[in-house]
Amino acid sequence: MPYVARWIDKNEHMRFNAFLAKDSKGHVLQSWEWGEIKSRTGWVPWRLIVEENNEIVAVVSILERKIPVIGIPIFYASRGPVLNLKNSALLDLVLKEIKTLAKARGAIFLKIDPDVSSSEKELEQYLLSRGFRSAESGKGFEGVQPKYVFRLDISPDEATLLANMQQKTRYNIRLAQKKGVQIRRGKREDLPEFYRVLKETTERDRFLVRAYSYFEDLYDSLVPAGLGELFIAEYEGNIVAGTLAFVIGDKAWYIYGASSNAHRNVMPNYLIQWEMIRWAKSLGCTLYDFRGVPGHLTEDNPLYGLYRFKKGFNGEYTEFIGEWDLVYRPMVYFLWNHLEPIYSDLLKGLITKLRRMRRG
Repeated sequence: MPYVARWIDKNEHMRFNAFLAKDSKGHVLQSWEWGEIKSRTGWVPWRLIVEENNEIVAVVSILERKIPVIGIPIFYASRGPVLNLKNSALLDLVLKEIKTLAKARGAIFLKIDPDVSSSEKELEQYLLSRGFRSAESGKGFEGVQPKYVFRLDISPDEATLLANMQQKTRYNIRLAQKKGVQIRRGKREDLPEFYRVLKETTERDRFLVRAYSYFEDLYDSLVPAGLGELFIAEYEGNIVAGTLAFVIGDKAWYIYGASSNAHRNVMPNYLIQWEMIRWAKSLGCTLYDFRGVPGHLTEDNPLYGLYRFKKGFNGEYTEFIGEWDLVYRPMVYFLWNHLEPIYSDLLKGLITKLRRMRRG
C-alpha cells in the first residue's frame, strides 16, 4: 500500500505526539505543544503526517515566520523531520509535501537541523543530492539549536552512573547533600522566583533572556502535558537554583538553568542535575541531553567552565549534522543571507544598550 501524506489539525494532536514519543529521533521541539508555544511568538505551525496501512511512519512540524522588513516567510523544522532518515523514498515524499506548501505560502527556504550525528555521512550526501546547502555560520554554539551537546546514556543503575562520573562531580553532588541542599519539583507559583534567579544568571554570565511570559507559556503548555518539569533547589529556605527540563518518550533534555549568586559554594547545580537524571530514569528515559556546549574550545575560553561542568557527568560529546537549507527562492535567499546578520547584530546592540540604560 502506498504512503499517504496529509496536513493535520488538532484532532490528531495525540496521535502526532505518540509517534514522536516512540520514534528514536522524536523530539519535544517537534511536538504539537511546541508548535502552539511558538504560535504565540509570531510563528505559524503546520503539521504533516505520512501513513502506511493507516499507521504513521513519518511526521514533521513546520514553523512559518515572516522575516522583518520584507515580510516574506521562511520555514523551519526544528529537530525534524522525524522518520527513518535512511528511507529516501519516504523522505522524498515529506520534502515534496513541504515544497508544495512552501510554494503556496511563498516561503524562501526550508531550514532543518535533524537530530543526527555528524558522523552519519549518508544523510549529508542525501541532503546534498536533493539540493540542500549547509547553513553553518561557524558558530556552533550560536545556531538556532546547538550543534554540540553532551548526551548521557542513563540506562545503567544509579550506582553505576555515579561511579562513571568524574570524581569532582561526584564529590560536589555529595557535598550539596551533606550541606542540606533540597531539590524539589517546582510548582506554577515558583516561576517568579525561578525567573528572578534566571535573570541573576544571565546578568552574571552576560547573555540574553526571554520575557517572563515566555516561561509561563512553557510551563503551562508542557508541564501539565507531561512534556516538561520545573526543578527547584533550596538552601536554608531560599531558592538558590532552578532548572527546566523537557521530556518525550525515552528522552529528556536539560533546557534552562538558573543559579543565584548566593550560596554557590554549596554546589546546588550539581545536585539538581543528579536529581533531574534520577527523575528522567523514573520515567523510563534512557537518554539525558545536557544540551549546548561550545565546539572545540580550549581552557582559556570563557565558556570552558560550562563545558567542564557538563563533561563531569560523563556524557558523550556529540556533534550534530548542523543546519541545512533547501532554497525555494534563490534571489530572496541571497538577500536574506546578507541582510539577516546585519539585522541580528543591530538588534543585539539595541538590546544591550537598553539594558545598560536601565542599569544606569
